Amino acid sequence: MHGEGKVVSLLVEAFLKLPQPRLGDDLDLWQAGVQEAAREFREVVRSLYSEGTLQRLLLSAEEPLSRRAAAFALGIVGQMASNPALAQALSDDGDDQVRRFSADSLWEIWFRGDAPEQARELRQALSLPDFSQQIAALDDVVREYPSFAEAYNQRAILNCRRGQHVAAVADCEHVLRLNPHHFGAASGMGQCYLRMNRPHAALRSFSQALQINPNLTHLNDTIQSLKEALGEV
Repeated sequence: MHGEGKVVSLLVEAFLKLPQPRLGDDLDLWQAGVQEAAREFREVVRSLYSEGTLQRLLLSAEEPLSRRAAAFALGIVGQMASNPALAQALSDDGDDQVRRFSADSLWEIWFRGDAPEQARELRQALSLPDFSQQIAALDDVVREYPSFAEAYNQRAILNCRRGQHVAAVADCEHVLRLNPHHFGAASGMGQCYLRMNRPHAALRSFSQALQINPNLTHLNDTIQSLKEALGEV
């Protein structure tokens, strides 16, 4: 118990050196503004903490500050093995900032995939100057790494933007088979179904996204409107 407490205190001490977000702050802007300060935190995490230790702290630490630090740290060092723990915190933790850090860390992990070359090739594909080049490059990525869920998700986003909704839905379904915690794919699939005038399917997808991530509160109005239109209220 004493050793566990020391592990927690070291993590929290490093985390507290970061400028702390306040209630109502945009955490995306906060993270962008603390990049320099985050470098020291990153070094501490990578030198002292295993991924398993951070998962345990996220799910079992009593103090919200400890869970916030663990959630933030998993965005730095976590791999797909941390997907279930972060998804659990995302849906179950009572602290708003823990849930937000968990969501941000999930995106970081999803973009990393299972190997550095996957993340590198995904970034390269998305940096190309037009949709057709990006789609072609993403086709290559999914052929090379067929279990890389985020590559399919990014292709789905591009296909939805250019009106290829059937292809986008197929990619979203593939994402969710590979990564059932991917609330982004579920929500994106709902948007595609709306544009295809398939309200029942859209309602199912949005409801799935909200079940995975109850913090997507903007979907509540959409779900309510669909239920009213379909006479399901």
